[in-house]
Amino acid sequence: MKPSSASSSTSSAARAGNDNQLLIQALTSTSKSPLLALAKRIADAGCNLSESRVSTIGTEISLMLLASGAWDALAKLETALTKLARDESLRLVHYRTGPRENSSHLLPYLVEVVAADRPGIVARIVEFFTQHEISVEQLNSTRYHAMQTGAEMFQAQFTIGVPAEIHIAALRDDFLELCDGLNLDAIMDPVKF
Repeated sequence: MKPSSASSSTSSAARAGNDNQLLIQALTSTSKSPLLALAKRIADAGCNLSESRVSTIGTEISLMLLASGAWDALAKLETALTKLARDESLRLVHYRTGPRENSSHLLPYLVEVVAADRPGIVARIVEFFTQHEISVEQLNSTRYHAMQTGAEMFQAQFTIGVPAEIHIAALRDDFLELCDGLNLDAIMDPVKF
């Protein structure tokens, strides 16, 4: 059975349009950051760098890049990345993905937590959010020594997506009660930008 011309043209439009995306993840030592090499390959393939996250963790640098472009431009980029991945000091993974679903029903909130460092803090907080069907959109955490006392401390920032139908005051009360029980100093505020 031959496909209808409407579905065939829709398929062709998707292949030629910029809804095609490639997620690229790279990990290597901080002395050999592949950011410039990856950015050049994305541009040379005729793709756009739609999103990027770069962070240094321990002695490694981690990159998450989202390239978008026409189907054939992404195919050209995939070939270039396969060649780049031959470098033994670089761990590189890439795969096709699609545009993110509309999340306008989620309210962005910022949660900050500070406490004496001990195992399990992130797990308990993520468990709380999961039980309330709240998505963790971003997480940054670190351990450090307090300047004044030298105590080992833990600090985390979560950006969460709270479904609009959740009662915010009740959620905040439940979360702060959890934090009090775990002896964590925490705040939960709407993201303002």
